[in-house]
Amino acid sequence: MQPVDVFAGNSPVILGVPHAGTYVPDEIFMRLNDTGKALADTDWHVDRLYRDLLPGATMVCANFHRYVIDANRDPAGASLYPGQNTTGLCPTTDFDGLPIYLEGQAPDPAEIEERRIAWHAVYHAALAAEIERVKAIHGVAILYDCHSIRSHIPFLFEGKLPDFNIGTNGGTTCAPQIEAAVLARTKAAEGYDSILNGRFKGGWTTRHYGKPEANVHAIQMELAQCTHLATEALPFDYSEERSARLRPHLGLILSDLADLAGALNSTDKKTTRGDHHG
Repeated sequence: MQPVDVFAGNSPVILGVPHAGTYVPDEIFMRLNDTGKALADTDWHVDRLYRDLLPGATMVCANFHRYVIDANRDPAGASLYPGQNTTGLCPTTDFDGLPIYLEGQAPDPAEIEERRIAWHAVYHAALAAEIERVKAIHGVAILYDCHSIRSHIPFLFEGKLPDFNIGTNGGTTCAPQIEAAVLARTKAAEGYDSILNGRFKGGWTTRHYGKPEANVHAIQMELAQCTHLATEALPFDYSEERSARLRPHLGLILSDLADLAGALNSTDKKTTRGDHHG
């Protein structure tokens, strides 16, 4: 199993999909307990949900499961949400706080480093290469990081999670126009609720790559899984009916981002010229 699949397109928009993969090498899978083997914390079917929504969009998909290593965590192991319950670079518990390994079978630091090199680093090398390729074509790249999570997880948050959870790390990872456009689309989506920089403010990927001053904009979308799954428990089946209602809203978001790229690039060039002559 190769760590990552890249579907390269010519749009300024890149879709990152770090958590839809379900591959766990046998030598790791056999060390998981029954809770871990359920792979319940997968971003189920997110690649399918976004596929073909925006013509020419690039998609970078991690094929490995987050229990192997989490491609959306700081490779140095720093917490995304200090002081809050979360899972780490190589999770040893699930989103409910339950152990996922058999006793004594969790990875040690040496194994975590091996996994980082074999999986995490390969995914991010591919993602970084696509960002640079797209930026070379358009002068700007917009990374839209695709996620989903169960809508009720008391260990992580109270009550039901909003349907659309937009993360820009407090507005630092993208131009204000991008944040505003995505929020406007989610607020206008009838029958759905949304929040900006709520419980999920953007993971390591969004924070690492989002450098508006360098013409790379990043935004994370965490969807509550009730928006597109038939059930938020095994077997986590994809709902054609729910997805058919959701996909047009996602398509409008991506289309807006593609349209904004040209305007942002034009603005950036004008700013650069003004600075040069000033």
